[in-house]
Amino acid sequence: MRGQTMKLMTIALATALMATGGFGAASAQTMSYSQAGALIASSCSKDIARFCPSANMGGGALHDCMMQAQAKLSPRCVADYKTVSASLAKRAAAQAAVPNVCKADARQYCNGVAYGNGHFLGCLNKSKRVVSADCTQALADAGWN
Repeated sequence: MRGQTMKLMTIALATALMATGGFGAASAQTMSYSQAGALIASSCSKDIARFCPSANMGGGALHDCMMQAQAKLSPRCVADYKTVSASLAKRAAAQAAVPNVCKADARQYCNGVAYGNGHFLGCLNKSKRVVSADCTQALADAGWN
């Protein structure tokens, strides 16, 4: 039983990592991939075992299976999947936006440190009391503070 539970948690985590919109948009704060996997594991593991037991985790097969079975999934699984999808999409968007949102802050407080340099995030986080609210929020949403 423990092995089966671990397999389901792994499948659920993979589902969370593949979530890129799936069931539709829902507003959410960003969460870590670990938190996303735990939420999906707690609410969708029985549905995954029932409707997608042989779906391969790779290549989006599990995600596709869940989309096909959406009408049969528990309401909690669907709701949590929406939350995870929205949160991970928001996190990815924030990560992509940080260079632009924080450009002026980096110029002002991290002289000579460009995005892509390993010291960029460290400098902004070290200066977080003085960086703009938008940059601070982007760093938080990106999971980088």
